[in-house]
Amino acid sequence: AFPQLRSLNLSANRLRELGPGLARAAPQLQELLLSGNRLRALPGGLLPPAGPPAPFPLLSRLDAADNEVAELGADIAAEPALKSLDVANNQLRELPAALADCPRLKEANFRGNQLRDKRLEKMVNGCQTKAILEYLRAGGRGKGKGDSAREEVRKKKREKQQKKDSGDGEQDDVEEVSKLLVKVLHVSENPAPLVVKVSPGVKDVRAFIVCCVLKGVNLKPGNALKRFLTMQTKLHEDICEKRTVATIATHDLQLVKAPLTYGVQPPDELKIMPLGRKEIKAKDLLRQLQLEAEEQRKQKKRQNVSGLHKYLQLLDGKDNYPCLVDAEGAVISFPPITNSEKTKIRKETRDLFLEVTSDTSLQICKDVMDTLILKIAELNRSTLENKEGSGSDMELDAPCGPGNLNLPLVVEQVRVADTDGNLKVLYPSKTDLATVSSLLTVIR
Repeated sequence: AFPQLRSLNLSANRLRELGPGLARAAPQLQELLLSGNRLRALPGGLLPPAGPPAPFPLLSRLDAADNEVAELGADIAAEPALKSLDVANNQLRELPAALADCPRLKEANFRGNQLRDKRLEKMVNGCQTKAILEYLRAGGRGKGKGDSAREEVRKKKREKQQKKDSGDGEQDDVEEVSKLLVKVLHVSENPAPLVVKVSPGVKDVRAFIVCCVLKGVNLKPGNALKRFLTMQTKLHEDICEKRTVATIATHDLQLVKAPLTYGVQPPDELKIMPLGRKEIKAKDLLRQLQLEAEEQRKQKKRQNVSGLHKYLQLLDGKDNYPCLVDAEGAVISFPPITNSEKTKIRKETRDLFLEVTSDTSLQICKDVMDTLILKIAELNRSTLENKEGSGSDMELDAPCGPGNLNLPLVVEQVRVADTDGNLKVLYPSKTDLATVSSLLTVIR
């Protein structure tokens, strides 16, 4: 039993089915990620037989893309909190009309399915979720105006009842206004978009990387920079699972010399100036850290080590080490160990270059990046609201009145391409930032 479990990621396995035991074991689950498996029906046996209490009463995100799902059951509508549903690239031929009864469903991805209703298939590829649900509610092409009018009356009754039951009609409006804002600047709108080229060698070492630019942060007031670094450390411990599934790197964009190349180098050739240290070869850095770890352990009489030292084993057995290199040939990132002093973030930093790498999956990189952007947005809002610090540290670049608290951060898309220029990943894409949509308003 996992009574406090909020998020479960079972992506990229070979699961063919899930049983109702999960609903009983994890009643507080809010996010269930099942993409890249072999599931054939959804929800299938995942939901226990109908009856109170509702299974997964808090489940807001269900991701089952890239499976073999041929049947999407009408009982999916039994999920009262479901906001985001992704069943892209499956084998669905029909979508149940019951989807329109999901009271909170706002984002649904049905792309990549060969639907019988060709009009619906076109809508799936080009329309908003709301329009798709309206179409399903009206029963597709076969319904006339009279049926649509009656259904509209039913819809209004349902909405009224939902607001009455939950008591959150006005609250939803307040939440929408108070949500953090992020504006996406697309590559096509950017006169100088940043590109990261990936060399083939990373495939066997640390294959996945996702990057973006985030503009408009304020780290000057009080202890904002310290809180920023603490937040990054906490993400490494939690969602990155002690850097075993992903590693975050944050850089001062003004100090990043583009274009960038993500590749590999032998331990005795890779040179980096680690944070707070002099330039050193990777193999010597690791040896130095190992000696420090041993000394620290003896002094404190502990079995475990802390800081960078606990990540050293992640590179065991590697003939080459991953690194991000700038246009001047300098290594600015050596995951999962350290960033470079060259692009270190300071109080004056306003624009960030964000990087997430993993040897597990691309989706994990995206999920971590989603969360990182959310946490930075929360920190930025908190900094402005609290007006931390005093004296020169308090001199903000913009007034801190109520009208300025909700100015959006700007996320610039970054292309990751192979050495031939073929696109590998673009972040954020249309489907990214969905994991944090309940707390973040994204202007695309």
